[in-house]
Amino acid sequence: MRKKLALIAFGGNAMLEAGEKGTAKEQYRNAQKAAQLMVEIIRKGYELIIVHGNGPQVGNILLQMEAAANTIPAFPLDVCDAMTEGSMGYMLERAILNELRKRSIDKEVATVLTQVVVDREDKAFFKPTKPIGPFYNSFRASQLKKENKWQMVEDAGRGFRRVVPSPLPIDIIPKRAIRSLVERGIVVIAAGGGGIPVFISSAGLVEGVEAVIDKDHASALIAREAKADLFIILTGVDRVWENFGKENARPLPRMDVDKARQMLEQGQFPPGSMGPKITAAIDYINGGGREVLITSAEKLKAALVDRSGTKIVRNRGSHDKTSTAPRSARTGMSGPERSLQGAGMNSIKGE
Repeated sequence: MRKKLALIAFGGNAMLEAGEKGTAKEQYRNAQKAAQLMVEIIRKGYELIIVHGNGPQVGNILLQMEAAANTIPAFPLDVCDAMTEGSMGYMLERAILNELRKRSIDKEVATVLTQVVVDREDKAFFKPTKPIGPFYNSFRASQLKKENKWQMVEDAGRGFRRVVPSPLPIDIIPKRAIRSLVERGIVVIAAGGGGIPVFISSAGLVEGVEAVIDKDHASALIAREAKADLFIILTGVDRVWENFGKENARPLPRMDVDKARQMLEQGQFPPGSMGPKITAAIDYINGGGREVLITSAEKLKAALVDRSGTKIVRNRGSHDKTSTAPRSARTGMSGPERSLQGAGMNSIKGE
């Protein structure tokens, strides 16, 4: 009998908290805290896929490369994503494995370097909006714009920053390997930071691209592909609120997908905070998913027994509906076929 499967997504700030320097020792200590939560989910009888953010970590790599710009050639953003998938995956993998051993649970953990396919014709490539990396003065910004063909924007009088596209994910590489590991009872860490952005060329080859993929959207796609029973999104609040921050605010312990979509359209969930999480939840449910749980790390244990958090579920008596994701993300075609159909950090890098 197939065991239940959960996918949990959390931000890079969980491993590099505000006020910390970002040392390996600090991040491993935070990974140990995260590992305790991950094992609680396993103890509830779930197989587990983990997706972490990497905003602060990639931001630090970009700062390091700028500091050494006259000595060492810089890496493109997709390679920086791969670097954090490996380093953060290693720390989480070791912390979770040790936590499992402390509790005498015989289970393996594996980090999967995950490429996430995007459509080269996604509208995000024509209007990059995601700021990344350090602040530059006017001279350095002009220099980088000319040398690297970067797009730069002024940021609130603090200097200039590079902006990159944030396209929607449409396929996962290697999704069959992830599914196979889960079926063997292995805890899988995948698509760190939303995954390494790639596209499929006209020749059918995989090529890297400099972009930022929202980790919640990538998580929803993996949860659908893996047929996860529960999609957990950790955030900074214990549960979703209606009229958040206002006098008439009220918590929402449970809502169906139609209610979530209606509130999203009403502007209840801003694009820079809860919006992407609600959109990801809707896409997961409408793609065949069963249940989404949105809560904070502090309240996860309580939320797993319905004492906190917000659950988003299917409409009563309904099955799959049209997803808010692009059509290419919902077809039964293989990754290259899909992409060819569409083709011809903290504040440093989001979550």
